[in-house]
Amino acid sequence: LQYNRVWIPDNEEVWQSAEITKNYKAGDRFLHVQLEDGTELSYPVDLAALPPLRNPDILVGENDLTALSYLHEPAVLHN
Repeated sequence: LQYNRVWIPDNEEVWQSAEITKNYKAGDRFLHVQLEDGTELSYPVDLAALPPLRNPDILVGENDLTALSYLHEPAVLHN
């Protein structure tokens, strides 16, 4: 089972890519994610500011930013 990948704010790297590792259920206080380096985190859920979704790898390096599925700060910086 593959879960969605998201961008998690980071104090040093600005954004870090993470994969959701557990289904979110209404009322959960944390989103369980794993960073690319294997670190597992419990990211606090704020329904007003959920972490932005990461674009599929096939779109990385796209010259036309309007072709991205998700257009937000971390997607532009990563691209």
